[in-house]
Amino acid sequence: MAPGLLMILLLAVSWATCTAFHSIVWLVLVPGVAALLCGVAATATYTVLTITAYVVAHLPPFGPGPVEPVGLVLVVVGGLGALAVCSSKVHAQHRARRVRAAADATRQTVLRPLPPVWAGLEQAAVHTAADETARIGGDFYDIQPSPHGTRLVLGDVQGKGLDAVACAAALVGGFREAAAHERDLVDVAVRMDQRLRRHQEYVHALGGDENERFATAVLVQFPPATATATATDRHATTVELVDCGHLTPLAVTPDRIRPLAGESALPLGMFELIGARPVGRSLSPAADETLLLYSDGVAEARDGNGEFHPLREDLAAALREDPGLTDPRRLVAHVRSAAAHHAGGRLADDTTVLAVRRASTR
Repeated sequence: MAPGLLMILLLAVSWATCTAFHSIVWLVLVPGVAALLCGVAATATYTVLTITAYVVAHLPPFGPGPVEPVGLVLVVVGGLGALAVCSSKVHAQHRARRVRAAADATRQTVLRPLPPVWAGLEQAAVHTAADETARIGGDFYDIQPSPHGTRLVLGDVQGKGLDAVACAAALVGGFREAAAHERDLVDVAVRMDQRLRRHQEYVHALGGDENERFATAVLVQFPPATATATATDRHATTVELVDCGHLTPLAVTPDRIRPLAGESALPLGMFELIGARPVGRSLSPAADETLLLYSDGVAEARDGNGEFHPLREDLAAALREDPGLTDPRRLVAHVRSAAAHHAGGRLADDTTVLAVRRASTR
């Protein structure tokens, strides 16, 4: 309705001033406003109404007549120009929607949605891409059930852009396949390393000139739950951790935060440099501990003074005020929000946070 109200206003001003200020010529603005706010059909309607109003406003008894040719040409050309602009805008919007749909499909392939309780774990994750248009970057995560336990991974491909997204897609695909079949979690990491190198060989065979990429990652395995296990048994089991150059995960409880440091190996894609396999470490999380995994978008968020985000200090203070923050959904939301707040509302790098804990047996 805004273009119509503008037209009525201009006609009223023209009638009140007896065209002394030639305000009727300003009717050319009406199709322009319609082009910005409306679709093609509405813009065409307002163009016709504008030309008609301009002509009628110059004829008796509304005006002294005759119609001014220069003003009429201006109104007609303005209306046609508005139609052209509106048509281009609509086509651009359609293209943007298609691109967004493709980005969403890619995002759901690499970062597939997971139910709140999956494979015996309560889980929550949040991902924010540095490129808001692409909506996905080089970070990846997944949780995969298997006969050998529930495996999860969180990783970060070196670099940004579509090439990093392609590497992330290759790695998460390799993880899903290997995690479902390999008995040893270390073998899952080795398979992911091989998958990344095969992907790079493929890109080079196509003539790609990207540099060799690597990816940091941390893999965690929860043992399979048995139907006869008691609640105490489930909480007494150990988990295995394989760290491929990634940030150390945290075990979070209402009264403490402890790092789950393992023996760090080289990042994925670099195992051949030393010809050695990564080493897994067995851990025994307490019953009330939530495992927190995150990418460097959290740890390297900087404020205006260049200071890094103090994740552990901030999280400890928040837990003192609200012990219920160990809930996975609330935990990932807080970590992401706190990092963004520290960085002034703008995270310069891809940011991924994953929190898991064993599902309640009650």
